[in-house]
Amino acid sequence: ALLHSRLPTGCGLPRQYYRACFASSIQISMKKIYVIKIGGNIIDDEEKLAAFLKSFATQSIANNGGLVLVHGGGKLATRLAEQMGIEQQLVDGRRITDAETLKIVTMVYAGYINKNIVAQLQANGCNAIGLSGADGNVILAHKRTAKGDVDYGFAGDINEVNTDLLKALLEQQMTVVLAPITHDKKGQLLNTNADTIAQETAKALSAVYDVSLIYSFEKSGVLLDANDDSTVIPAIDPSSFRELKAQQKIFAGMIPKLDNAFAALDSGVKKVIIGKAELLEQLINGESGTTISNE
Repeated sequence: ALLHSRLPTGCGLPRQYYRACFASSIQISMKKIYVIKIGGNIIDDEEKLAAFLKSFATQSIANNGGLVLVHGGGKLATRLAEQMGIEQQLVDGRRITDAETLKIVTMVYAGYINKNIVAQLQANGCNAIGLSGADGNVILAHKRTAKGDVDYGFAGDINEVNTDLLKALLEQQMTVVLAPITHDKKGQLLNTNADTIAQETAKALSAVYDVSLIYSFEKSGVLLDANDDSTVIPAIDPSSFRELKAQQKIFAGMIPKLDNAFAALDSGVKKVIIGKAELLEQLINGESGTTISNE
């Protein structure tokens, strides 16, 4: 009814024309936002991380903010746990987060790594704020239920992303840096997969922005040969994805990331790009990596 009341009449053109133009103007006015996930291998390399954050800051400034950076923890938490004699368990690549491990990952992810990233962005002229999921209630999660004999401990699966808070920060041209620690609003912190945080954040923000989700790591994109960086597949749509999977031409470890990419697209994210962190500007411009789309 509101849309109908705003449409002009009496100009000799059908009302559907004005409705289409009005909807188009809303879409055009949506600010471009980039949710960027940085891979753990980059986090572990001081020189590569510094170069990435310099490039990231340049892109954030050029975009008047509008960038959200999501990071994992690299290997630092594992090294600290070993030094402290706390045994680490992984099941299907996922960390079992017992009470002592939760203390370590909170200190490392939401503490040292998050604040080191923020400090480096500030040094590069990018006004950034670092948050865990508990800060401002930005990411609400619940403790993952045990699957059979496997109890993942204090691992969190996401319920909700606080779009209003993120929007308020982004509208102040702040760059938001999210650590992979969430909470359940009952006082319990939870260790949450950073890829999932990036995906859910992008999906939530797509309700109010034109959102691109970028997974930046050490590889050049989705590869036909996991050991050959020159075999990048430049574009993947649902049809080609089904074909590549059927022919077993995609490295098995990449399939969950691609499944998540298409889930994000189905939830309103405009495009997903996977590629090399050192080429961030080219990734943002769609000139490098693998672009995943529904088109």
